[in-house]
Amino acid sequence: MTDKDLNQYRITIVGEQLVDGEHNKIEVLTDGKFMRKRDHFYIGYREYDEDNPSKVYNNVIRVDEDMVTISRTGPQRSRLLLQKGRRHQCIYETVAGTLSIGVFTKTLNSTLSERGGTLEVSYTLDFNTDLVSENRFHITVEEK
Repeated sequence: MTDKDLNQYRITIVGEQLVDGEHNKIEVLTDGKFMRKRDHFYIGYREYDEDNPSKVYNNVIRVDEDMVTISRTGPQRSRLLLQKGRRHQCIYETVAGTLSIGVFTKTLNSTLSERGGTLEVSYTLDFNTDLVSENRFHITVEEK
C-alpha cells in the first residue's frame, strides 16, 4: 500500500461490551486504509490515547472467509483471533503485564468487497475460563 492510499477510507467502529451487567458502548469515526490482497481484506487505522495523545496505536484487521485477526501495535500490543464457533487463547498486553485470554466467537458476518462494506463480530472474553465480558463490534468501511 502506498502513501497515497493512506486515509482514503472512512472507518466507523461501534463497539459494545457487557461486563457484570453493565453495558458500555464506544463509537469511533476515523480515516484509514482498506485493501484486498488475495482472499483477504485488510482494514488499517491509527488510534490515539485520550489521556496521552503522544501514544499511538496501529490497528490492522485481517478478514478471511471464516476468521478475523485484530493486531494492535504500540505501547501495548495485542492480537485477537476471532473464528466463528471456536475459542482461541490470545495475548493482550496491559500496563500491568501480559495476559492470556480466551476468546470465543459467537457470530462473524462480513459484507466486505473491493469498495468497502461492513464487518460484524460478537464474542466473549474469559480469563482462566471465567467469563469476563460479552463483546460486539460493527465496522463500516466507506470510500471517502
